[in-house]
Amino acid sequence: MADDDKGHNGLMDRLTRWLPARLRRVPVVPVVRLSGTIGAVTPLRPGLSLAGVTKILERAFAIRNAKAVALVINSPGGSPVQSRQIYARIRQLADERKIPVLVFVEDVAASGGYMIACAGDEIFCDPSSILGSIGVVGGSFGFQDLIKKVGIERRLYTSGEHKATLDPFLPENPDDVARLKAIQSDIHDTFIALVKRSRGARLRGDDSFLFSGEYWAGEKALSLGLADEIGDLRTVLRARYGKEVQMPVIAPPSGLLSNVIGKKPGAGALVSASGFPDELISALESRAIWARYGL
Repeated sequence: MADDDKGHNGLMDRLTRWLPARLRRVPVVPVVRLSGTIGAVTPLRPGLSLAGVTKILERAFAIRNAKAVALVINSPGGSPVQSRQIYARIRQLADERKIPVLVFVEDVAASGGYMIACAGDEIFCDPSSILGSIGVVGGSFGFQDLIKKVGIERRLYTSGEHKATLDPFLPENPDDVARLKAIQSDIHDTFIALVKRSRGARLRGDDSFLFSGEYWAGEKALSLGLADEIGDLRTVLRARYGKEVQMPVIAPPSGLLSNVIGKKPGAGALVSASGFPDELISALESRAIWARYGL
C-alpha cells in the first residue's frame, strides 16, 4: 500500500472515531434483563409477567441494525402461563425481525426461568449457574387439626361437586390430589414439548432424567445440552461482534417521575394495612421459590 493511501486511511480512522455510533456502523446488541420470580406480582414485589416485559422487549427488537438481542436471565421460575407467554413473545419478535436471540444465565434459570431461556437461539451460562428444574410443583397447607385445637368450626358452602377441592381447612381428599396431579402432568408435558422443540438434537440424556425436575450447575447443564457455552455477556459479545460493540440496556422507566405516572388518583406510596397480608405471603412465596435452588 502506498504511503499516501496509508495516510488517508489513518486520517479516516481518526475522523470516524468522532462520529456517532449509528453513523460509524458500530455493531449494536441491545440487552434486556429478565430477573425475579415469574407471575408473583404485587405492588411491592413486582414479578415477571408478559404485560410487564412486552414494551421493553419490543423496544429492544426495534433498534435499527441490531446484530442480536441479548437476554440476561436470573429467575427461579413461577407461573407456567406467564413463562410460556414471555417465551412466545420473544420468539414472535425474533422471527418477525429476523434477529438472533442470545441468552445469558446469571445465578439461575430454572423451571419457568429455563422455559424463558429456551427462547434463545443460544444459551450461555456461568460454571456456577443453575439450569433445569423442568417440572411442575404445587403446594398447600393443612390446617384442619389446628382449627379444631383452637375451637374454630369450618363452615363452607359451595355449588359444584369439586368447588372446595384442596381446601386447606378440610382433610386431604385423595381424589382431589389425583385430579391436581393430572393437571400438573398436562402442564409438564407442555413444558417438555417446548424444551424439545427449542433445544432439539442438542439435548443429551434420557427423558426420565432430563425432565425429572432435577437441576444442574453450568458445566453439567452444558453436557446435557441445556446450554450451549460457558460465557458471560461482555466477553461473548466482544468476541463475536468486536471490541466496539455497543450493549445498551433496555429497561423500563425509573426515577421519581415514573413512580408518579400511572398511579390512580389518591394512591399513596405505601400499601394499605389491608394489603399487608398479601404482600407478606407474596414475599414468603418468592423467597421459598429462590430457596429451592440454595439462593
